[in-house]
Amino acid sequence: MSAGRPTQSLRVVLLAHDGMNLLDLAGPLQALTTANRSVVVGDAPRYETIVASGVGGAIVTSSGLPVITVSTASLAELPIDTLIAPGGCWGEEYDVDPALRDFIVARAGSVRRLCSVCTGAFLLAAAGQLDGRKVATHWAWLAKLKGRHPTLEVDADSIFIRDGALWTSAGVSSGIDLTLALIEEDFGPRVAIDAARQMVVFMKRAGGQSQFSVPLAAQTRDDGFVELHAWMAANLASDLSVPRLADHAGMAPRTFARTYSKRVGQTPAKTVERMRLEAACRALEETNLPLKSVAAQSGYADEQKLRRAFQRHFGSNPTTHRARFSGH
Repeated sequence: MSAGRPTQSLRVVLLAHDGMNLLDLAGPLQALTTANRSVVVGDAPRYETIVASGVGGAIVTSSGLPVITVSTASLAELPIDTLIAPGGCWGEEYDVDPALRDFIVARAGSVRRLCSVCTGAFLLAAAGQLDGRKVATHWAWLAKLKGRHPTLEVDADSIFIRDGALWTSAGVSSGIDLTLALIEEDFGPRVAIDAARQMVVFMKRAGGQSQFSVPLAAQTRDDGFVELHAWMAANLASDLSVPRLADHAGMAPRTFARTYSKRVGQTPAKTVERMRLEAACRALEETNLPLKSVAAQSGYADEQKLRRAFQRHFGSNPTTHRARFSGH
């Protein structure tokens, strides 16, 4: 709704069930509530939020905290703008709540946006809303989601994915990232940034960003290069050419390049580039350093190389990135 901002409250319904993750619900709910705080006195709140379950009453989250809900039947006559399915379950298998599934089937065609957090994707898929779509979920549940619904294109990496009116997100806290993106779509980046500041979170994780930081992802793989990746992350402004990396790994350059690509699935240069780009993004978002300093400490020879990297990966420039995502 960026072309014309809403003048009335947008009704957002969050679907609750026993065993759900508390933060899957509370994160989006808090972000929406916080966005209401900056409304001019006398104006309608930006969002009206409703937490609903199949039969209403108290549901018990996986942390043991009960949440009071209304029944989905009570919403039959209410128009809904956005429907969000949080995730979570008691055990190692996600059991679909039939009442919530049927409610989604009945209302999906009339809502403007349909969203899921974490394993909430299982509920949307059971309701037939994800067939043939590209979706995100928690990294630990990727194989199970794909196993149940083979037609889905399940993204193993992204924080959240938007596919038209469908928004799906990865695990737990990524529901906050998704909701901040919804707020930005509805009311613009300023409102979303203000909400992020109030919540003391950085509005910086774009949907396509990895569920892990590049160094963390590199260090969690059992590929024989854990120590090397840690050293690379700590020395981004140094010479990280193949000969230098090979020397640090105690291998001949050609052997190192071949072995690295086979084990890691990408070239050493690609890993270096991703680490440097992530470091540059972090510096732009969290500091007021001039571009020259950001480029230098991230391992880029000059500002122009930094700009080219941003254009290649993001289709934008460092200045635009800072203006959009900086908390300063």
